Amino acid sequence: MLQAWFERQWQTKEWAQCLLLPMSWLFALLALIRRFCYKIGLFSSQSLPVSVIVVGNISVGGVGKTPLVIYLAQALKAAGYSPGILSRGYGGQQAGEVMPESPPQVFGDEPVLIAKRTGCPVWVNASRVAGGFALLNKHPQVNVVICDDGLQHYALQRDIEIAVVQRPLGLGNGRLLPAGPLREPLHRLHQVDVVVETGQLPVAASHVPSYRLQLQPGAWTAVSDFTSATSTQALSSQSLVAMAGIGHPQRFFELVQNLGLHAGQRALADHHAYTHADFDSLHGKTVLMTEKDAVKCQHLGLNNAWFLPVSAELQPVGHQLPLIAHIAGLLQQRKGSKHES
Repeated sequence: MLQAWFERQWQTKEWAQCLLLPMSWLFALLALIRRFCYKIGLFSSQSLPVSVIVVGNISVGGVGKTPLVIYLAQALKAAGYSPGILSRGYGGQQAGEVMPESPPQVFGDEPVLIAKRTGCPVWVNASRVAGGFALLNKHPQVNVVICDDGLQHYALQRDIEIAVVQRPLGLGNGRLLPAGPLREPLHRLHQVDVVVETGQLPVAASHVPSYRLQLQPGAWTAVSDFTSATSTQALSSQSLVAMAGIGHPQRFFELVQNLGLHAGQRALADHHAYTHADFDSLHGKTVLMTEKDAVKCQHLGLNNAWFLPVSAELQPVGHQLPLIAHIAGLLQQRKGSKHES
């Protein structure tokens, strides 16, 4: 598979790089020209009437942005803000408002998951600018917008940039596409406001306030109703299969293993569209999956499938300032607080 071949090359600096590097230099030049055109106003860039926080990454693939977006939305609500969330809706088919009960095949799995977990207004649109104005028109109480992904979507101006970094896989050989996994050079991390680390190595931009994101598992919950719960101990005596259609399925498999559960492993493509056929060969098995997968499987009527909700926990690296306090300070400093005390 071509994608798998490229992903292997992104972790090395072997012979194939001789063929890919010239294309990476061209990619770098085009990215530089594009950003310069936005900077000088040749390409249109618009701002929203409220503060915008972009949560993105400089590499391709999943790096753990969704748990961070959920964390930020919940923390901002607790601090008195009224956040709304913008998403491109990868894997979806239409733009518009996303409700907790919205079909993920229409709007995308991640926006539906975010709507379920946060209770915040969520809007999907490939154009973040159009989506932002539509969101604010429908929900005028929103006073801060969180943009899920879109670090390179310069058509939308932003007040705060948060780069999520997943190591070592996410940054690979440190080269730009197609020779490496990077959308922008590593020095882009020196230009953001916050770096959130989801991997195992220290962050590259030490002078940028950084945080370590760790996922804390909740209780195993039934895919069929998103309400019933069971325990790890109860699952341990069953014949288990762990399924994951996320950016890096191995992370979920390792989490299951670390909980002391012995399960077969079935990795699927990110944003996999589940059907009954995916479970035809699993009669008599108990299926374990991520919450992102469960959102797409709730309508399938699975009787013995459980998902593990996870919540982000953020620890400061090299300082003591909590992330939400840092974000609130930046909001006050850069655009003024829009929330009413």
